[in-house]
Order: sequence, then structure tokens, then C-alpha cells
Amino acid sequence: MKDYHLLKSTAILLLAATATSAHAQLKTNAGVQYLLSQPKDMSQDFLDLSNTYFFADSLVSLDPATGQGLVQWKRQQLMPRQAFNANTYLHQPLQTLDFPDGAYDNNPQLRFTIEPVNERTLRIRMLTTPVIPQEDADDPMLVAKPADGRSLWKTEKTDKGTLYTSRYGSLLIENYPWRLVLKDADGRVLTQTRCWSDNDSTQVKVPPFSFIKRGSDNSRSINPVFSLAPNEKIYGCGESATPLNKAGQKLNLFVADPQGPETPDMYKPIPFFFSNRGYGMFMHTSAPVTCDFGHSYIGATKLFMADEAMDFFIFFGSPKEVLSEYTALVGRPEMPPLWSFGTWMSRITYFSEAEGRDVANKLRENKIPSDVIHFDTGWFGVDWQCDYAFAADRFDNPKKMLDDLRTQGFRTCLWQLPYFTPKNRFFPELVERGLYVRNGKGQLPYEDVVLDFTNPETVEWYQQKLGNLIEMGVGAIKVDFGESAPLEGIYANGRSGLYEHNLYPLRYNKTVADVIKKIHGENIIWARSAWAGSQRYPLHWGGDAATTDTGFEGTLRSGLSLGLSGFCFWSNDIGGFVTKSPEGLYRRWLPFGFLTSHSRVHGAPPTEPWYYGKEFTNYFRKCAELKYKLMPYVYAQAKECTENGWPMLRALLMEYPNDPGAWLVEDEYLFGSNLLVAPMLEEGNSRDVYIPGRQKWIDYQTGKVYTPGWNRIECGALPIVILVKDGSAIPHIPVAQCTDQMKWDKIEWKKYLADEKKAEGLLCLPTDGKLQRVSIP
Repeated sequence: MKDYHLLKSTAILLLAATATSAHAQLKTNAGVQYLLSQPKDMSQDFLDLSNTYFFADSLVSLDPATGQGLVQWKRQQLMPRQAFNANTYLHQPLQTLDFPDGAYDNNPQLRFTIEPVNERTLRIRMLTTPVIPQEDADDPMLVAKPADGRSLWKTEKTDKGTLYTSRYGSLLIENYPWRLVLKDADGRVLTQTRCWSDNDSTQVKVPPFSFIKRGSDNSRSINPVFSLAPNEKIYGCGESATPLNKAGQKLNLFVADPQGPETPDMYKPIPFFFSNRGYGMFMHTSAPVTCDFGHSYIGATKLFMADEAMDFFIFFGSPKEVLSEYTALVGRPEMPPLWSFGTWMSRITYFSEAEGRDVANKLRENKIPSDVIHFDTGWFGVDWQCDYAFAADRFDNPKKMLDDLRTQGFRTCLWQLPYFTPKNRFFPELVERGLYVRNGKGQLPYEDVVLDFTNPETVEWYQQKLGNLIEMGVGAIKVDFGESAPLEGIYANGRSGLYEHNLYPLRYNKTVADVIKKIHGENIIWARSAWAGSQRYPLHWGGDAATTDTGFEGTLRSGLSLGLSGFCFWSNDIGGFVTKSPEGLYRRWLPFGFLTSHSRVHGAPPTEPWYYGKEFTNYFRKCAELKYKLMPYVYAQAKECTENGWPMLRALLMEYPNDPGAWLVEDEYLFGSNLLVAPMLEEGNSRDVYIPGRQKWIDYQTGKVYTPGWNRIECGALPIVILVKDGSAIPHIPVAQCTDQMKWDKIEWKKYLADEKKAEGLLCLPTDGKLQRVSIP
């Protein structure tokens, strides 16, 4: 029975992958316009001859006291052009033929506002319609109304326009041509909006800042266009497996299921990015956005937005400062429980109480430190058919099982999803009660019911189902899927999927996290999809990685990129997900997996180490023990991250922004602030490691000392390079079989000194949650 279900699950995954490939071919070969839940490329809307184009032309007025003003927009049309048998197009001025004459502005004057939030943050809003929308009372992205920081900025009129200045930078709004110019405190231009005059005299290569009015329905979308400087680097935009530096790339910020971290599509796109030049931007929208960072023209950042308005927060500062400012707006997580930092053991799937108990017993028999047993898709009566009830024929006494596992030191996590097929037993009830996302006719947009989390009744129904399980003793819920909220659907709050598709994961994350917090008082979920704001609800993992070296590489990049997008915590499927992980890859992946904030072993085939043999089981134990010994370091670094909005899995550029080399490295990372980790992405005993800054680093495994710059470093007992910054004091704790058994009064500080004379480290005890810096003589 177990083998049959395993084969069936594997077949389902392979069929899904085949279907994805077939869909891609259909689009190419048959001209399919759009597939359900396929990422939207918004740039195509700005190449449509049927649309009307409006370009920001001049500043009509601006009251510095209120920050409110008007911008004149000039109407144009897109015209075909032939030049020596090359067909192109150009924008040309357009005099409206609208009727009645004069009823519509040919060149409208539309609202524009500047709102200082603090010394590092400005909010800039622009409308494409004379109708001023009401403030959105249902905005799950922001944690609170942004502060009024007008008193922190000096405002003055100049010959060119209006200048806003703080200690950290300035914004000049030029009168004509209308332009926004961002400068740092030293007066260096960071970026500026592009105008017609930025093009050369012979050819228009980059249409400037504009919005369109669609010929199809008169809806509007805006296209902010900023300059991109030579050698400028861009980071962020979510959990992207493409190179960390997004300059030269085109990214669709549209929540999707890419079936793994190996493509440009993302489970967790985030409308936020920052530059190595010292600024960042949060595009405060939930509508689809296509970011063209020098992809179609190397000197321009084009932000093609489905939103009819622009609402941007602009930040000045280093990567750490920008991330702190951004997360102050969208929120930071409370500390997850200590046990969540331990080992999560899982596969797809344990089908019975006997299987779950057997795995727990074997973990303890083999003395592998672990804290969580996860039951995936098969704990229901029918595999994949979520009904919130343990299968009666395979789970004799679920409550007793949960209690017994808890006695052994295990929490339990359960899989579920927010979609219900027609054969699910809750399907009729959900339809009858109207708890689903509707189409324009008020009927199901899918064959599946998709829970509508904008409906309070849906949230109540769903939390009651989960609450029964959590009260029974379940510790966490796997918040799987969430990427397929219908784009054309109508939601209970009256909005369409254009604005709710990307918000769906955030609402989903929050709904589950809230009920766990209410019952257990703990801030913990295990989620795949996300949007801006989801970082408040840890934690998220990287999805279904391929069991290949490139799957490993994409996983590392994805985690680093998500960290650069405001997420403190992140995990991954150690060894990959889809097929049985080759032992060599599994060995190299394990120490990396245990040197991330959260560590889960999960896959379609059995992933438990004893299936690989006794020697591998002993090796697995060593990797797990590495993290459990370092748990005081992990916990303290995690606490610091929650207080500042920084990631545990940290790209080198965050700690060393003044080191040009740090901006180029994407196959190593800082685990917290004191450990540098370089995974082995390919077979071998050594690798090149870039050491940033000016301090020496000490090998955690061998004790050898290395200087800044490139070093060829051999691995120690574990196939990974782990270095400790000179002057660090790293707290260790005796290995325990679970975090409940850890003896926090037995912490041992280990000093790592080369040139430094004293060692310092961070400590945070779970008993009081206070972060303190400790100096060890």
C-alpha cells in the first residue's frame, strides 16, 4: 500500500512537470494568449497600437506644505514606421477626436503627492485619473499608516523645481520636463525618471514615464521609467533563482507555481528592490508588475504596472538600512518558537500513525536530534483530498499519537491546501455557503473551490477546521500552494483577481498564522507562496527543488534573493524534492540545509537517512548535531534579524557594502553576522571562497586562518566550508535530542581570534527573549 501511494505521488509530480512543458509549447506553437495562473508580462500592454499613451510632461503646481501638486500629461499614439525595410513604431502627439468635444481633457492635469515618512523614506504617489480613490482600509501589506515625516525634510523652491532634502539624500521635482531626481547626501545622482530628451536625436530608444488607457476597456496602467547607471546592480524582487543581480533581467512579479527554484517564475515575488548606488523602492501595489532592469535597454529601469496608480516608497541608505526601512513599513516577524529551528523530518508522505511513530522511534534510536514530524498529503481518508480529519482506518487514536510524539520531544506538522475538488466532501458545503472566489457571473471560476480569504465567513470556517487540529496538539500547518487565485475572479471584498491574485498568499499566510498564534501563542507556519507582508508570518520554504546540482544552486540563489527582499527566515527541501536524491548530492546539501534558519528533510521518495545505510545515517547525525550545538548562536542571530528586518541567510553585500567583490558573490553566504558558509554545489574536496572586508576568518572545522580575497579552501569533515569572523565569540550548547531538552545553563563560548584581541558574540535565552552582546576576555 505504501509503495503504491509513493509511486502514485511520483507519477503525479512527473505528469505535472510534463504538463507545464506542454503548456509552454502550446503557447509557442498555437498562440495561446493566457493559461490559468501563468505569469503576466505587463510590458506587452505598452506595445499595443489600440491603446492611448500619456507621458508626464511638466509640473503644473506643487504645494510644499502639503506635498500635493499636479502633473501635466501629454496624449500620444503609437504609430507604425518603416525605415529601409525595418518595421518599427514611434509615439506621436495625438489630438483627441473624443465626443462631445471638450468633454475629455486631451492633456490631463493629474494629482501628484510627495509624503516624507522619515529621514530615509519618501512616499510618492501619482494618479492616472481625476478621481481621487479612497484610502484602502483593507491593506494587508502595510502594518500601520506611515508616519508623517514632513518636519524632517527641508523644502525649497529652486530655478529647476522643488527640492526636498534630509540628512541622507534629496529629491528634486523638476518643473519642465517633469522629472524626479534622487541624490545621496553628497549630491551624487542615484537615479532619475527618464524624459523624452534623454533619447538621442535620431531614434527614440526608451519611451519615458507614462501611463496607458486601453482601447479594450479604458482601464489604465502606469509605467514609471528610471535611469539605470553604468555598473549599477539591482537586488530583491523576491525568491528568484536567476542571478542575484537583476540588472539585465526582466522579472514578472506575479505569484506562480514554477514547480521548483530553477526558472524566472516565483512562488514568492516581492515588489521591492534596491540598488548598489544607495537607494531602494517598494512598489506598493498588489497588481501584476513586470520589472525590466536594463533588459530591453541597458540604461533604463522600466516598471510596467497593471495598477492604474503609482504608490512608491523610496528609501535612502545601505542594504541593511534600506531593508530595515522597508520592513518597518511592511512588518517584521515575531520570533518563531525555539523548536521550529530544529530538524523537521518529512516525506510525501506518511500515510499512517504506524509510519509516523516508526520514523519518530528511528530518529531517537539513531540519536538524530530532531523536533518535528511532518505528515504530508496522505493523512486524510483520500490522498490529496483535504478534509481536516485523520484517516480512521490508518490512525487509531490521533490525539494519543500527538501526545505520545510530544512526550518524545516532537511537534507535529500537517499538510493541507486551500483548494477543494468537486469530489472533496466539503465541496457542496462551500458552494452552498458561498465561501469561494466567484467569477463574473457569481459562479465558480474553476472546477475547484478556491477559498476566499477576503470573506470573514470563509476565514471563520477555515480557522475552525484548523483550530480543531491545533487544539488536539498539532504544532504547525503546512500552508501549501496559494499561487492559483483566479486572476479573473471576483472576491468578497468587491475586488477582482487583478488586485487579489498576488495578495492571496499573504491573506492565506495570515489566516493560518493567526489561528496558531491564538491557540498556541506561537508565530509559526510552513508556507510556499508569499507577497509583500508575508514575512511577518514565518516561515517559508523554497518549494519543489530538483534533485540536481542546478536544483541546489537555484535553491541557494532563491534563499539569498528572498532574504534581500525582507524575509528573515527561509528553508528548503534538503536534498531536493522530485526524485530520490543521489547520495553525493544529499551529502553536500545536508550541511547547507542545517546552516539555514530552519531545516527540513522532505521529498517524494523516502528521505530518511537509514534508507541510505548506516554510514550515511551517522553522517546525517553529525550534520544535525552541528546545528543543535550552534542553537544559541542560531537563536540569538534570529532575534537580531527580527528586530532589524535582516535575513539569517545573508548575501555578503549586506554586511560588506563597501567591498565591490561582495556584490558579485552568490554561491556563498553569511549565516547571521559571524559565520561565512560556502556550500559545495558540485562534487569535490575544495572550492574557491571569497572572503569580504579586511578581517581574517578562521575555519570552523580545521582552525586554519584565511585572509580577505579569494582563497582555495579544502573542506573539513563535512563537505562544506564554514568560516568564523576574527573576533567572534560563538556560543555552543551540549547536543540534545530535541530543543526541549537543551540545557541553556551549560552554554560554552568558543573564541575565534587571529589578529583581534577580544571576542564578542550575541546571546538570547529563550526564557527571557532579550538580546544581549557578550564580550569574552
